[in-house]
Amino acid sequence: MKYKLYYWPSIQGRGEFIRLALEDAGADYADVAREPGGMAAMTRILGNRSSKRAPFAPPFLAAGGRVIAQTPAILWFLGARLGLAPNDEAGRLWVHQLQLTMADWLVEVHDVHHPIGSGLHYEAQKRESKRRAADFLAVRLPKYLRYFDAVLGSSRGGFLLGRSVSYADLSLFQLVAGLRYAFPRAMARLERRHPRLTALHGRVAARPGLAVYLASERRIPFNQQGIFRHYPELDTLRNNSKKT
Repeated sequence: MKYKLYYWPSIQGRGEFIRLALEDAGADYADVAREPGGMAAMTRILGNRSSKRAPFAPPFLAAGGRVIAQTPAILWFLGARLGLAPNDEAGRLWVHQLQLTMADWLVEVHDVHHPIGSGLHYEAQKRESKRRAADFLAVRLPKYLRYFDAVLGSSRGGFLLGRSVSYADLSLFQLVAGLRYAFPRAMARLERRHPRLTALHGRVAARPGLAVYLASERRIPFNQQGIFRHYPELDTLRNNSKKT
């Protein structure tokens, strides 16, 4: 099956979690909006008001006559087909649960630099962003890191499910990579407490399919238009919270 991924052509964003799964599996896919005429094709699908199942926004995936939106739903669909999810229902639900938790985490990352509204420029909400960043780095980020570090510890195999890699492992790699870009100073301190997460990042990055992809031009660099953005004034980890 050839897959067609529709997502913005100049950012990693939520689409990157799907790209990682497709690239790791060596799947045959087109990153449509990055091809000539691709943005127009994506816009036509989004604007198709006659369809009862039109996607709300990218990313969405076309596969075998289906159009599937929302990153966790797309990865749920791809997981079994690409060998990145367990065969049993309980295992698939567990991976999906982990992916949904990471989706919540990703929203919190985004809201650090856009705490008031997505339609406002960062500069219009800079003061609020500083307050949000302080809470995120001192309270919320350590909580997520502790949780996934504990899951890795209980799995006893190097991956979230043990010895088998899943799409959730690829997504966790992307979160660590993005957080290192957005908050290099804070992550340098926090990662020392969670060596299993650091090891997972390295293990995923070394996978043959992903190593080639990460070194290629297909991997869009992190930038100031994506979810993970580096603003030095936000990268301050204070030690004044009892919740850490």
